[in-house]
Amino acid sequence: MAGGKGTRLAQLNAEIPKPMFPVLGKPILEYQIESLIRSGIIDITLIVGHLKERVIDYFGDGSKFGVRIEYIEENEPLGTAGALYYLKDKPEDFALIFGDLILDIDFNRFMHFHNEHHAAITLYGHPNTHPYDSDVIVMGENDMVMEIIDKKAVRNCYYHNFVNAGVYCVSQEALECIEKPEKIDLEKTLIAGLIKQGAVYAYKSIEYVKDMGTPDRLTAVSADLKNGVVSGRSLKKKQKAIFLDRDGTINEYVGFLRNMEEFKLLPTVSEAIAKINASHYLTIVATNQPVIARGESTFQELDKIHMKMETELGKNGAYLDDIFFCPHHPHKGYEGEISELKIDCNCRKPKIGMLERAADKYNIDLSASWYIGDTTMDVQTGKNAGMNTILVKTGEAGTDKKYNATPDYIAENLLSAIDYILS
Repeated sequence: MAGGKGTRLAQLNAEIPKPMFPVLGKPILEYQIESLIRSGIIDITLIVGHLKERVIDYFGDGSKFGVRIEYIEENEPLGTAGALYYLKDKPEDFALIFGDLILDIDFNRFMHFHNEHHAAITLYGHPNTHPYDSDVIVMGENDMVMEIIDKKAVRNCYYHNFVNAGVYCVSQEALECIEKPEKIDLEKTLIAGLIKQGAVYAYKSIEYVKDMGTPDRLTAVSADLKNGVVSGRSLKKKQKAIFLDRDGTINEYVGFLRNMEEFKLLPTVSEAIAKINASHYLTIVATNQPVIARGESTFQELDKIHMKMETELGKNGAYLDDIFFCPHHPHKGYEGEISELKIDCNCRKPKIGMLERAADKYNIDLSASWYIGDTTMDVQTGKNAGMNTILVKTGEAGTDKKYNATPDYIAENLLSAIDYILS
């Protein structure tokens, strides 16, 4: 979708269409095409409108870039979906990209997910530093999208930091309702209708996708390109992560935390996590939650706790790349316990099942990663996974003494732990 005017960037240069705006001397569209090539995608259609000659003159038929380019020229604006009418004869599902994004995506993983779910449309979603002014995806079971909360909507609730990134996989089924080339909104018309049919799914990834539609964001993505953050987040490459315990490390320790009202972030935690977000590390929570198996809380209440955590962090410009939790508990005899969850699993810390799941999902090198927590069990978990470890003096501060594992470092709190790692 390369027809945007880029009104917010016009103050810098009104003679350049937004998709052609230079970042470190190269147009945004060229970065996108390079990412597509890395996934073996070379057949590209550019939908152009405003100052379209600048796009066509630069890219031509695509041969000098190693791709084949066709053009759809909008003589009048057709919104974010109207021009898709001209793609109704395409034999295969296709990736759709908004032209103001700097990205580096493993499109093969994304499209494999789309095909596995037999989706009409698959949204590419991720957490970001400003979910409060972004369209937020609300998920149901099996990755199905239930709702998209508009960025302009009043939010009197907590929500997961899972934002629509502006990248999609689209099937021909999704285009059936486009009867002619007219102005159509992709999200409010096309996707909203398909959500009601249960035909929209969302793919969660940690790869780099950011729009550069304002001068401030242009500066930020330029720095990320220069520092290797953009290419470094591609799932084609091994990742490294900082894994965090939750209770006593991120939030105040209250024993077994059973409900949302008991959750409160520790001081400086948002600052610490924002520093991880700005680094080459992923931020992943891995937490035991035996209160589920013991019948003292529910999966629904745990979800509310995590929504509160993500919302509060998001207000402070920080986010978690993912959350893994173990709901099991091996010891029986609790009133109201959930019998099917009273098992000796492979995910309950200090076992490393949660860490292995994260490593598989995000191509993480555990030996280059860290585990931070407030108990000797957290330290033992990291050691069992071959990771570097830090014990923080918040929460239980190692007083559990269940294990004899020695941490690689002891820090006053999460912020000092992150400062140590990044230094």
